[in-house]
Amino acid sequence: MKINIEMDCTPEEFRQCFGLPDLRPIQEAVLGAMQQQMLDAVARTSPDAVLRSWMPMFQQAPEQMQQVMTAFFRGLSPSRSPSDTPSSGQK
Repeated sequence: MKINIEMDCTPEEFRQCFGLPDLRPIQEAVLGAMQQQMLDAVARTSPDAVLRSWMPMFQQAPEQMQQVMTAFFRGLSPSRSPSDTPSSGQK
């Protein structure tokens, strides 16, 4: 014996018919918390925040940071002067 029952109803009506709980408020709360965590993570990974967490000493001495960056882009260490650099013809 085979019995087929066909119901034409929405998911909400089906849940109410069988007495199942409505999980929509819980899902919305969880998704809201996840969204907030993701936004916080994006804010923590901004270039400004990363530099602040990696280099706290440079926040107090921006001139020192500028000297280090200038030396880096010139290919020098902060303790070397431009006259100490080897010429391009020497190896």
